[in-house]
Amino acid sequence: MSDSNTTYFTNPSTFILLGIPGLEAAHIWLSIPFCIMYVIAILGNITILFIVNMEPSLHVPMYYFLCMLAITDLVLSTSILPKTLSIFWFKSKEIDFSACLTQMYFIHCFSVMESGILVAMAFDRYVAICDPLRHSTILTNPVVAKIGLAVVLRGGMLVLPHLFLARQWPYCRTNIIPHSYCEHIAVVKLACDDTRVSSYYGLFAAFLVTGVDVSFIAMSYTQILRAIFSLPTKDAQLKTFWTCSSHLCVILTFYIPALFSFIMHRFGHNVALHFHVLLANVYLLVPPVLNPIIYGVRTKQILDRLLQLFTYKET
Repeated sequence: MSDSNTTYFTNPSTFILLGIPGLEAAHIWLSIPFCIMYVIAILGNITILFIVNMEPSLHVPMYYFLCMLAITDLVLSTSILPKTLSIFWFKSKEIDFSACLTQMYFIHCFSVMESGILVAMAFDRYVAICDPLRHSTILTNPVVAKIGLAVVLRGGMLVLPHLFLARQWPYCRTNIIPHSYCEHIAVVKLACDDTRVSSYYGLFAAFLVTGVDVSFIAMSYTQILRAIFSLPTKDAQLKTFWTCSSHLCVILTFYIPALFSFIMHRFGHNVALHFHVLLANVYLLVPPVLNPIIYGVRTKQILDRLLQLFTYKET
């Protein structure tokens, strides 16, 4: 920019997070459901990890992937909620520039990882239903570990350009972020340079992850449904479909809010800013809350073990 009055700060020392712009007076009330959601997410996902670790019969690929999902949800919710609650409770709105970029990286990295884990879980269901006799030989522990590593590497590498680009932009407009966390687009909008590279890469990454992952999940479930409908009795069909029900619920919980948030962000220009920010929080916070509940209620092995923990009495 040629304006001599413009001050550049390529690496601002801090950013200011506003929380939910326009709803500052309601922050203390909003903190109640946010805090409840965080507690449920932490307790629920730790409980899943504890039960799978303590129950040898659950040491199979399906539950290994579930543990990966639980760890991802723990990191994702912890990347957002503590800072958001500190804004609501203590008006602690400042966040260090490096901390902001780190938060941005973790949020987007673990969102991509969660999508990848859902694909891995769909593959596990596909093998278990369509080729059950070879399930144990196809999805061995080393293969599960390699799938997990691939999911982590994909998430980490795909989001790295976001971090590098955001760090190198000159920021001269303001250091105030009208959001409750350091979301990529919200940060990039503060730059005073041509940031189309960041915008285009963000769109590319979103379409790549969503397009590829949803396609693989759709192909898996197409084959799964064909196998289910080929079973001789309705009872067998329902019983087999029930083994996929938890995973299907988790998929819908993850992709539907994400899709709605993306559409609102790109096309809902006339929608109030506070609604955009609330939706962005819901899209990231609801899956970590609901995932352990869905698997805890709909998976007999986990529910039985959980009931044993609460009903156990020393004799």
